[in-house]
Amino acid sequence: MEQLETFKKRLSKIGIEVEFVCNFPWIYLYKINGKLVKEKFMAEHGFTVAFLPVRRDQPFHFTDIGRIFKLIRKYCN
Repeated sequence: MEQLETFKKRLSKIGIEVEFVCNFPWIYLYKINGKLVKEKFMAEHGFTVAFLPVRRDQPFHFTDIGRIFKLIRKYCN
């Protein structure tokens, strides 16, 4: 989760506010600058940004960082 908090803080520094919603183990990108995200990626309910580790020895990882930034650019314009 530390990576997700860092990601949110770095986006905030450049003027992009994001909100996430979690439905274990999926983490969805819910809003970008107040706009509701309507796209779906790797799930039926929203745009999956990352997966929470199921066990403690598993790492946290983002799904596709390039695709995430492409979506952020789309909603910021």
